[in-house]
Amino acid sequence: MAISPDELMLLTRLANDAQALSVGDERMSRYYEGAQRLEHIGIAVPPELRRFETVVNWPRVNVDTIEHRQDVKSLLLPGQDKADVGLREGWDANNLDSDLSLLNKDLLIFGRGFMCAGTNAEDKDHPLLTVESPREMTGLLNSRTRRLDAVLRLYGQTKEDTRPQFATLYMPDQTLWIERNTSGKWVEFSRDVHRLGRVPVVMFLNRRRTGGLYGRSEMADIIPLTDAAARSLTNLQIAGETHSVPQKWVLGMSKGDFVDADGAPVPAWQSYFSAIWANQNKDAKVGQFTASDLKNFHDTVNHYGQLAASITGFPARYFGQNTTNPPAEGAIRAEEAQMVKTIERKNVEVGSGLGWVMGLYERLRTGDWVSGNRIHIEWHDPGTPTFAQRADALQKMAGGVPLISRQGAWDELGWSDPRKDRERRYFEEESSDPYVGLILAKEEAAASTAEVVTDAPATPAPVS
Repeated sequence: MAISPDELMLLTRLANDAQALSVGDERMSRYYEGAQRLEHIGIAVPPELRRFETVVNWPRVNVDTIEHRQDVKSLLLPGQDKADVGLREGWDANNLDSDLSLLNKDLLIFGRGFMCAGTNAEDKDHPLLTVESPREMTGLLNSRTRRLDAVLRLYGQTKEDTRPQFATLYMPDQTLWIERNTSGKWVEFSRDVHRLGRVPVVMFLNRRRTGGLYGRSEMADIIPLTDAAARSLTNLQIAGETHSVPQKWVLGMSKGDFVDADGAPVPAWQSYFSAIWANQNKDAKVGQFTASDLKNFHDTVNHYGQLAASITGFPARYFGQNTTNPPAEGAIRAEEAQMVKTIERKNVEVGSGLGWVMGLYERLRTGDWVSGNRIHIEWHDPGTPTFAQRADALQKMAGGVPLISRQGAWDELGWSDPRKDRERRYFEEESSDPYVGLILAKEEAAASTAEVVTDAPATPAPVS
């Protein structure tokens, strides 16, 4: 089946969108890697000294700090309050605990991310779920249904020809694989009519807004401050080479005075550091200028760090603003409040997309759609753990009475279901061990004796 005019028009439209996004994507990638090119006014640092540019990589701090706190805890089907074994099995089969990191980084760097669902020829019981590069994919989003009408993937560029050589066009009922022929035109070489009714791709957007279909990079706000700090650090490095070391001056000496005992010329660097302090010219005068104080550069960079903290909502220590004494647990929790809330909001949005992805997985695995596609994702607490402080306060409020069950304690620890299952097996093994059983019996007997003594009426004190 040849490419229809409508399909070719759709491919061209999405390819133009991808081309328009490519320049911004390359810029964001460079900033994350710390390989951006700084713009200088040219007054303080001449062009020949640009090789001393120093980049402070705050964009990566911004992205990685959020991504490090985005860990999925469990996956629940609609109406269930316990993690679903089938969903977790599919999650583990596709190594999504590690690949989710790739998705979240793409989402925060480029403002969008993609995951694709498909059949697995090697393991038919576990469909494939893959994270795709947003630099290769672009989608046509239907704002009314909040679903993708089409997705295009472009790949296969070479050094000789930077144009993509291959393309995959995903549509609700079929997928096309396309390549360029020798004349540079797109031609179809394979087609899969799957009649799924939905595009088997999910697009994630960061910082969504009404009317915005591409998302926004999390680094966008901090990039100007990063450039400003990098320029100040570059100027600091140049000043350190030229102004922090006291400059020397000499009067009343000529070139012929800079010779050693044998009359040979003294190297310039040796004259600068030592030789000019001892000479035989009685009319010569030697001295030095006062070294420059570079504190203004330090204060400027610290000021930029404070501004970066205010924009991102991160604690100031994330941008080098350290205090003498480390903050206490309560202070850590308080200063991370805005950052934690930001991550929680992002987890809600990412969780919605993951719900769609796992819905596609269940459809490919079982042949049926999940009711409403409302698969719920639970996340680990993104805040810095302060269990000791919280548990101590609750225990005191309860008067020392146990508040939760053993499994409830496991939930508070953030254990996954496989970890809980492994602990249950440990308990079963211990209960079958006769030595452990004897110890448990003695503990129960001691506990029952203590209860009897505690419940016995108090003996009245003797009357004197």
